[in-house]
Amino acid sequence: MKKTAWIFLSPMLVMVTIFFFIPVILTIVLSFTDMDYQFQWNFVGFSNFKDIATDFIIPKVTTNTLIYTFTTLGLFNVGSALLISLLTTSIPDKWGGFFRTLWMLPRLTPSVVYGLLWLWIFDPTEHGLLNFMRMSMGLPPQNWLYRAPMFIVVVANGFIGASMGMLIFTAAIKAIPIDYYRAALLDGASWWMITRKITLPLIKWQVLFVTAYQTLSLLTSFEYILIITDGGPVFRTEVWSLYTYHMAFSNYRFGYGAALSVVLVIMGIIFAIAYLRLFKFEALMQKPKVEVD
Repeated sequence: MKKTAWIFLSPMLVMVTIFFFIPVILTIVLSFTDMDYQFQWNFVGFSNFKDIATDFIIPKVTTNTLIYTFTTLGLFNVGSALLISLLTTSIPDKWGGFFRTLWMLPRLTPSVVYGLLWLWIFDPTEHGLLNFMRMSMGLPPQNWLYRAPMFIVVVANGFIGASMGMLIFTAAIKAIPIDYYRAALLDGASWWMITRKITLPLIKWQVLFVTAYQTLSLLTSFEYILIITDGGPVFRTEVWSLYTYHMAFSNYRFGYGAALSVVLVIMGIIFAIAYLRLFKFEALMQKPKVEVD
């Protein structure tokens, strides 16, 4: 039986080893070199990590990363996702499914097309959607990408990120036994009271899971920032993952980029441990206790 299990697991183990463990090991080794476009493995010890500590742009990048991560998380990936789920499960399922489908459309759109759509909306000329609307009201056009670049990338990423939490929260709400709601309605409870006393407590673990997962996801995401602002203007939207990409593939400082990625992994581990302690996820793995009166 064990031999059969290993036979079925072996393709997955091979794939994980090739595409995860080996790249991780190579990245760690590369972080101790000064490899550049010449692709020479010159080991320099902890020099790259010392450079990170003295890099003048790192404080700005760190601040941008925290603002981007937790603003997007609170407003969209958890906040909007939870609100959409609560509202769309409170109306007839036909209409609720329709509105949830609308929120899934950005997720189904190719990244470049989605990014170009936001660039058109915030185009600084009179051809941009917002500026066209402003000019129709007699107002002058604005350079949105300069005035509020972080707001733009948060909104653009948020419309994508909210869909995952929306699906998880909706499934969790629909799994709550209908008898709870019927009993509450018979007692005269309002929608807000039902949401606060029944729905939210019963989907607590789903909310905590999405919060933890999306935090780690946002720490490493930079795709739409790269497309929309490329970290600009003047590093105002340069987050840690994007800075790592620029160092490695724009400036060809592969060793330094690898060191930045190692630090980012350490940051992710710290956040993961903090969430494990704060949310007490280990309680979910305990065997349920059955009490009989």
